[in-house]
Amino acid sequence: MAAPGLRDIPLLPGSPRRLSSRTVARGGQGPKQYLKVPSPRVPGQRDSSSQHSSHVSRRACSRDSAVINNYLDANEAPSEARLSRMHFHDNQRKVDYVLAYHYRKRGAQQGHGSPGHSLAVISNGETGKERRTGGPGDVELGPLDALEEERREQRDEFEHNLMAAGLELEKDLESKSQGSVFVRIHAPWQVLAREAEFLKIKVPTKKMYEIKSGGSIAKKFSAILQTLSSPLQPRVPEHSNNRMKNLSYPFSREKMYLYNIQEKDTFFDNATRSRIVHEILKRTACSRANNTMGINSLIANNIYEAAYPLHDGEYDSPGDDMNDRKLLYQEWARYGVFYKFQPIDLIRKYFGEKIGLYFAWLGLYTSFLIPSSVIGVIVFLYGCATIEEDIPSKEMCDHQNAFTMCPLCDKSCDYWNLSSACGTARASHLFDNPATVFFSIFMALWATMFLENWKRLQMRLGYFWDLTGIEEEEEHSRPEYETKVREKLLKESGKSAVQKLDANSPVDDEDDEDKLTWKDRFPGYLMNFASILFMIALTFSIVFGVIVYRITTAAALSLSKTTRSNVRATVTATAVIINLVVILILDEIYGAVAKWLTKIEVPKTEQTFEERLILKAFLLKFVNAYSPIFYVAFFKGRFVGRPGSYVYVFDGYRMEECAPGGCLMELCIQLSIIMLGKQLIQNNIFEIGVPKLKKLFRKLKDETEPGESDPDHSKRPEQWDLDYSLEPYTGLTPEYMEMIIQFGFVTLFVASFPLAPVFALLNNVIEVRLDAKKFVTELRRPDAVRTKDIGIWFDILSGIGKFSVIINAFVIAVTSDFIPRLVYQYSYSHNGTLHGFVNHTLSFFNVSQLKEGTQPENSQFDQEVQFCRFKDYREPPWAPNPYEFSKQYWSVLSARLAFVIIFQNLVMFLSVLVDWMIPDIPTDISDQIKKEKSLLVDFFLKEEHEKVKLADEPTQRSQGGGDRSRRSRAASSAPSGRSQPGSIASSGSQHTNV
Repeated sequence: MAAPGLRDIPLLPGSPRRLSSRTVARGGQGPKQYLKVPSPRVPGQRDSSSQHSSHVSRRACSRDSAVINNYLDANEAPSEARLSRMHFHDNQRKVDYVLAYHYRKRGAQQGHGSPGHSLAVISNGETGKERRTGGPGDVELGPLDALEEERREQRDEFEHNLMAAGLELEKDLESKSQGSVFVRIHAPWQVLAREAEFLKIKVPTKKMYEIKSGGSIAKKFSAILQTLSSPLQPRVPEHSNNRMKNLSYPFSREKMYLYNIQEKDTFFDNATRSRIVHEILKRTACSRANNTMGINSLIANNIYEAAYPLHDGEYDSPGDDMNDRKLLYQEWARYGVFYKFQPIDLIRKYFGEKIGLYFAWLGLYTSFLIPSSVIGVIVFLYGCATIEEDIPSKEMCDHQNAFTMCPLCDKSCDYWNLSSACGTARASHLFDNPATVFFSIFMALWATMFLENWKRLQMRLGYFWDLTGIEEEEEHSRPEYETKVREKLLKESGKSAVQKLDANSPVDDEDDEDKLTWKDRFPGYLMNFASILFMIALTFSIVFGVIVYRITTAAALSLSKTTRSNVRATVTATAVIINLVVILILDEIYGAVAKWLTKIEVPKTEQTFEERLILKAFLLKFVNAYSPIFYVAFFKGRFVGRPGSYVYVFDGYRMEECAPGGCLMELCIQLSIIMLGKQLIQNNIFEIGVPKLKKLFRKLKDETEPGESDPDHSKRPEQWDLDYSLEPYTGLTPEYMEMIIQFGFVTLFVASFPLAPVFALLNNVIEVRLDAKKFVTELRRPDAVRTKDIGIWFDILSGIGKFSVIINAFVIAVTSDFIPRLVYQYSYSHNGTLHGFVNHTLSFFNVSQLKEGTQPENSQFDQEVQFCRFKDYREPPWAPNPYEFSKQYWSVLSARLAFVIIFQNLVMFLSVLVDWMIPDIPTDISDQIKKEKSLLVDFFLKEEHEKVKLADEPTQRSQGGGDRSRRSRAASSAPSGRSQPGSIASSGSQHTNV
């Protein structure tokens, strides 16, 4: 009878339980639940082993048997050759997930060292226990042996719980004294169907409909664009047809007739299969490991080393066999295809929606840098073209004006002519011209348009990827959170933590918001607050240290006649390089500190942990990257004092001043070196070099590590071995953070460096392919994660965009000479031009009023200097209130503040206007979503009607003659076997409803 062999695949219990012997014996009777071991024995062999499966778990079979304690004899030739390294050894079941762990046996018994068995087989209903050798030869368990034995028992229980959830397992034999073991996991159709329904995974139905692309003009324009861009398109199959789309609906076993299921093995793609297995792994408990919930907790406790889905094969394999990984490498992950568009649909299919959205965002950001780069180059060329027409720089370079400037330092510095700073003044005009003001307004609007277009693209991708209306998946507690809760429960009662948890409920329960109160988290919050303040203070201290270096180095170089002429250039260049090195070092430190601070907060879920980590890391790295730039832009030269009353940092060391042409040129140098240095060193050399060094180190370690010879070492390595040697995937935070900091460089201080978008564009063209190559060739395959958006990163981008408006307003108003020139031209100029502007900005000082001991020694000026000039708006020495701020100073200050207010409100208004004019959801997508809902209802009604009609048809025809009855049975047999709701067809057996 078939009934004893049928059983429902048990849903994963809320609390873990070991498989009973009854369950094991009963599961062993189902023919589908066995792993078919290739063997040259007679067909009756399978039945014999099936009948004695319960005894195999208790005693060893003879060594000449094909199946020994669920291990396949390696000396026995399989009945068929291995066809794929992506499947079990039966060449039928696909490996959906891999667990890896390292084992170490005690005593190194002869039986353990025998290489006679190479593969362990664990399938549903079988115990999968390794054969043990007992008797007088056993040794006492040492501390390490006891720990290893405990971990082995925990792994056994966890794997049995996985089988209780319906998964099928295959693992290697622990044949050596120590080594690595890979547990391969396969999800059969029953499990896939059950979990797909539980997770509400949307799958395509039989119904397809045409996507309308607007009016005739829009169609023609789209066709022209597609023709022109055809050389830039990657040569990959279209996964989402631009004209036709399948209706999608959450998978339901009761509505199997809705879906076009041609082959059950390929209905769910590899990413979806691995995602389903990962969800089971995350919620499977292990009571021996303190009721630990999920594979992440077991990895954190070193019970397993790694858990990962397999790549689709090798990316550089010879031959014409093609897989998605190889296709991604050829059409996306090579520098030679940098000019092509990204195959976003294929990226999403292979890596999941979360990574697909990242590369879609990065591609849109890079494409948006093209117009801003063009405008930036035009602004720079405008500065180059008008440099000869700039009146202030011409006046500064005119030797006839002979502006005698006050000494830049005490004693060793002499008076100097303003014409000696001619080169700096002319270079400043390249970036300090009226075009930069309009470029700043353009970049503020550019940031708004970029964010709005990203929202539209996100909605479009969400429509094509069936992300609309997905619900947030329930997350399980992090291992650290579980540990903290156990410690709290242990303190509150005399029971052990495990007893307490068993008496109440698992840690991952609905009321676990109350498990850790603010009192429990207060020490972590306090440490976070104090540490972040300390790190910010450390950054400011380093900036101040670089300031002291600049001041002391400038004073030291001024003592020598040979270095005196290049003091400013030398000090600026070396100080910026020091700043860059410090930023790179602190970036790595702050990343580790942010992770540590987030851990001691003990967030409950991974999403909360990631969001808090992102906020801390962004805050620390933002302060680290931009504090030197903020100093040059807004503080340098503001607190110098005046001749005769300078501000001193230390005895004899004055605060540094801006160059005669202003601080904007130095700000441009600082910004360009830090931005280019970070992109070149941190983003590219580190990303390319560090993984290669790690891979080389692992290879050398494996070669030099003593161990037993592996008889299979000369064979072609399996895919799980190849993937295990790759770097583990650690998330998208580093990639996003890198681009967010760059986005700040592009938007925050773009008024001082219009070429920033150009360098960002050049970097991103390489960055896209670098990240692509890293994901395809150097990282283990990430778990596919469904998400509707890029999360907290969008809020950070929006905040930077709004903050950039204020920063650029102050850069133009305070750092550049744009406002002073406007005030002079329209208020003080006699002919409405800038003639006389330089003389207007310089104040007089009577050199006889210099403090004793600060006068220049051995002055080279021929004539006696009575007055020297310095850049400021102050009353002359002969005025009633000498050296007080003049009315010109207050006029310029009020104009600067007025400009900041007008600029900020104008740009904010324009940004809101752009935001309002560009709808978040494209009109065609909104219409298609409404149309899809209507079509889905019609499709349901039609399918239900056909189902009822097919069910009624045999009854009606049975009332006729024998021929009609036979015809009706023949006509109804196919559809009835095709669409039984909730029943899963299987080879050789019929299954009940799951």
